[in-house]
Amino acid sequence: MALSDHVNLETFMEGVRKRNPGQTEFIQAVQEVAQDIYDFISDKVEYHEAQILRRITEPDRIVSFRVCWEDDNHNIRVQRGWRVHNNNAIGPYKGGIRFHPSVTESVLKFLAFEQTFKNSLTGLPMGGAKGGANFNPRGKSDSEVMRFCQSFMTELYRHIGPDTDVPAGDIGVGGREIGYMFGQYKRITNRWEGVLTGKALEYGGSQMRPEATGYGAVYFLRNMLEHRGEDIEGKSAVISGSGNVATHAAEKITQLGGKVITLSDSDGFVHDPDGIGQEKIDWVKHLKTVKRGRISEYVDEFKSATYHEGKRPWGVETDLALPCATQNELNEDEAKKLVENGCAAVSEGANMPTTLEGVKVFHEAKILYGPGKAANAGGVAVSGLEMSQNSERITWDEERLGDMLTNLMRGIHEKCTRYGDTGDGYVDYVKGANIAGFKKVADAMLAFGVV
Repeated sequence: MALSDHVNLETFMEGVRKRNPGQTEFIQAVQEVAQDIYDFISDKVEYHEAQILRRITEPDRIVSFRVCWEDDNHNIRVQRGWRVHNNNAIGPYKGGIRFHPSVTESVLKFLAFEQTFKNSLTGLPMGGAKGGANFNPRGKSDSEVMRFCQSFMTELYRHIGPDTDVPAGDIGVGGREIGYMFGQYKRITNRWEGVLTGKALEYGGSQMRPEATGYGAVYFLRNMLEHRGEDIEGKSAVISGSGNVATHAAEKITQLGGKVITLSDSDGFVHDPDGIGQEKIDWVKHLKTVKRGRISEYVDEFKSATYHEGKRPWGVETDLALPCATQNELNEDEAKKLVENGCAAVSEGANMPTTLEGVKVFHEAKILYGPGKAANAGGVAVSGLEMSQNSERITWDEERLGDMLTNLMRGIHEKCTRYGDTGDGYVDYVKGANIAGFKKVADAMLAFGVV
């Protein structure tokens, strides 16, 4: 090539910034992938000639729509909804729906972009998408959430289908919201089909789906440790979040002999040096899913714990860290603190929870670092298996699905090590995940020609 790889990368990223002004989350996600991909494709002319990376960073389409609903006081409320179809080269679009005030087009574009590579890593035929709305379910009644979900689906249903796009849940979208949306889809279309995953078992859901993301992040963590001749037993773990992913990650760490010492929410974190065992985890699950309470209430129930308002748990001494809350929740200074305190491994249960500067700290320290697109792929993997069960009109048992999840996460780890082994005993799991995820999608795009 006429220009060096570095100049080409900088030129490419400058183009991304110009085409996506102000979309910082999306630009960050592209930068993280592109800096690894440019090395990999430096001698592969076919990818350059076909402009594969340029095409992957331009979503197939973005649908934006108004969502009108009425609250319990009969006020008319207006939110904005989106669905981002990033890439369907290897299968129908697949990715969650997020309801949160922080949702923007940039956030959803970054999530759909990441989802493309994450889904590729699973080996299942799923493309990448993401959607949501700047609606906050927190503090809303069930009736208000139902009315919003029904209005949201009244617009979204035109753009989804079992062979087109199969959304799932995400932050702010759990079993309640999935149920309301599926009911509205069925009502409008007069079709019962596997158009959403994360459904309840009573109407086509899958065993293991609630556990899959959290369990998968721990399985990936275990695979990284085993690759280095270690295991989880006897190690302490700090976990952020207290929702579905965090509580199930805590559950699996506990089952494997580790000790979880923190959980958090957007208001602060709790530190329990005695350990957050299964009984306490079950209490947190009830707090979050039934009472819809805040993690600060934990210290009223368990006197061994302290609550740290407005803070994140990364300053607590630990062997292992699992960020399971949201994007960019772990910055450079917090990454340095983890390293200083002896943290040996980080496995991301959330999507892009570590800033680029924080990732650099982990790489320079050469600690084990499992990026979200690999470590938290267990959730979408079991979603893909739910799609298969819906298509076949069958239900697989929990033991079979558990084995499949374990094997899927082992397979993802092997793909990451194949492309991320630096030759000196260290595995760059970010590079490995990016290249392995990219290659499958890119080769499919080459096969289709210019479309």
